Amino acid sequence: MGEMAFESDNPSGISLRIDAGPESGGDGNGYRPKALMLSSLAGCSGLDVASMIRKMKLDVEDFSIEIIGHLTEEYPQYYNKVLLEYHFHGKALNESRLQRAVDLSIEKYCGVTEMFRRFAELKITTIFHHD
Repeated sequence: MGEMAFESDNPSGISLRIDAGPESGGDGNGYRPKALMLSSLAGCSGLDVASMIRKMKLDVEDFSIEIIGHLTEEYPQYYNKVLLEYHFHGKALNESRLQRAVDLSIEKYCGVTEMFRRFAELKITTIFHHD
């Protein structure tokens, strides 16, 4: 697509743009490849947990996942440590059932989590915000 930009499509028919930052010769007008990996991890587990929230009929006002990835210093750089923070907001949070949903995602259902385990140390934290 010019300079350092690429377009990626997939069977869903939706495309996304991948680009390097200006420090690497790109325009910064797209996802960075390594950051996209973290987005895939959050998306995979997030879909699992959201599905279980619906199936368990849990009262959750807001749900988000924050991910902090630590890159190695040596090249090729890769994520060797990743922190996943699951944030649940609501007035009537069922903490034990929400924790069960997170545990099932990271231990059983999310294939991207399993892939990350092959090269990174994962730390999982669940935070309940009783608004």
